Formats: sequence, C-alpha cells, structure tokens
Amino acid sequence: MGRFPTGVTVITALTGSGPAGLSANAVSSLSLEPELMLACVDRGSRTLRALEEAGRFGFNVLEAGNAALALGFASKRPVEEKWREVGWSERSGIPVLDAAIVWIGCELRDVISGGDHVIVTGEVLDVAERPGRPLIFHEGEYRDLA
Repeated sequence: MGRFPTGVTVITALTGSGPAGLSANAVSSLSLEPELMLACVDRGSRTLRALEEAGRFGFNVLEAGNAALALGFASKRPVEEKWREVGWSERSGIPVLDAAIVWIGCELRDVISGGDHVIVTGEVLDVAERPGRPLIFHEGEYRDLA
C-alpha cells in the first residue's frame, strides 16, 4: 500500500486535559446520507482514548510543506511536546490546526474492531476549508501534490 498515494491528516480531539492528535492517512468519506467519515486508528493510541472521551473528533487535511507537523503527530512523544508551537483554534469543541486546508468535525458514531487497529466512524457536524495544496504521503515520504 506504500505505492498508493494518500493525503495526510491529523485527527484531533479535545478533552478536559487538553488537545490530542495523531497523524493518519487511512481516512475516507464513508456515506453521503447521512454524511459519515471513517479513520483507522491504532488500538493502543492515546488519541483514540481522547476521542472516545470527547465524543467528537476532527480531520485536519494538512497543507503541503507541513511534513514536520505530520511527523510530530505520528510520534509517541508526550502530548504536550506534540502540541508545543502548533497553531490551532477550537471549533465545535474540536481542535482545528492552522496548517489544515480542510477540516471536518465529527460526532463519534462507531468504534469497530479491525485487527491491531479500530475503525472509527463519525457523523459530520461542521466543515471548513481554505485554498492550498495538500500534503501527500507516497512510498514512505511526504510530498507536494506537484
């Protein structure tokens, strides 16, 4: 699957302890009616626990040039370290990254077992977008769409 190019997202959630997030490229729209999204998340992820606690989460589609941000959210570093110097705001109770060209906020709907990952589905609550080129992941590297 490394030969299959994907967009790069950071999935975010907000709990009483603060923001949580992880990099993910296994994301997709699931349904138009109702509007549903899905993501595959490592079952041991701290962010999975945060989005279950929050009951809401967001997909932040990263703009090209933000590979360092994607790598930071892919790491197992302490949560506070991941969020240090990351620009974000809150919308619908969910963190929106400044580096996102598309943001989709969801209400958690399902958590489905899938091997060492789970599939989380969410009903779309809110969407925001701005112009920009997406960050792409292909053959183990972050790339610009061009």
